[in-house]
Amino acid sequence: MNILFIGVGKMGLPMATHLSKTKNALKVIDISELQIKLAKEAGLEIGAESDYQWADIIISSMPNDQAFLELSQQISEKVRAKTIYIDTSTISLSASSQAATWLKNKQVHYLRVAVSGNNHMAKAAQLTVLSSGERAIYDQAQEILSCWGSKIFYLGEQEQARLMKLVVNLMIAQTSAMLAEGLTLGRLGNLDWQDMWDVITNSAAGSTIMRAKMEQLGQPLGARDFSPTFTVEQMIKDLSLITQAADEVGAPLTQTKTTLDWMHQAIQEGDGQLDYAAIIRVLERKAGLSN
Repeated sequence: MNILFIGVGKMGLPMATHLSKTKNALKVIDISELQIKLAKEAGLEIGAESDYQWADIIISSMPNDQAFLELSQQISEKVRAKTIYIDTSTISLSASSQAATWLKNKQVHYLRVAVSGNNHMAKAAQLTVLSSGERAIYDQAQEILSCWGSKIFYLGEQEQARLMKLVVNLMIAQTSAMLAEGLTLGRLGNLDWQDMWDVITNSAAGSTIMRAKMEQLGQPLGARDFSPTFTVEQMIKDLSLITQAADEVGAPLTQTKTTLDWMHQAIQEGDGQLDYAAIIRVLERKAGLSN
């Protein structure tokens, strides 16, 4: 199969690199000269828009709704009928649904593939892969999906994969909010910072994400590491998509909207490029605690 991968950024580049090790022919496209340079260094062949007709499968990883919609419209106009289009972007349900209409009208098969995990997990092929769309196309795409992780789920024929990704990201964001409140309460009551992390991660509240955050933040207060695995600004994008989806379906996400407010406050206080767990610092400052 001929595969064209569009958008080889932080997530797309390792995903495309894994695909290059399969028996398929692969070319990549990106508007960023830096990402093209990195793709060449990874041994990937660079493609062009003329390869839309060459491709049997097109895969994309776009940064936002606008970029995704512009690309999906181009694909609907330029590819051959029966081409398979797999998009892995984190986008809104409404944008994905709009693209589905365009693509169906041009007889392009559309598989929504939301990937859960960060760029380190992408490099290690440890992403959780959430898929929805035509079941036959999902079955056909198994070789591709398995390149990115062993945990692969088929969730339905429409936007279920997009929504499931938002549900997971909601819970990740709310873990940081839960930590912010719990740890601030503990510090105000004179609990030792490291003791709290030790107990939390070994209690019923412990989880994979809790243990990952302990590795960053469970050091002495002066040595806490807020370098980003996923920045505050990136989490605001996801939380905005989550609250938009909630409004569309009528879900009253009061706690999540408060967490979004805290993320905006973190930006106002200069922490926008730190890890999203920096909302811990927001609550500490509210409580008069030193960071």
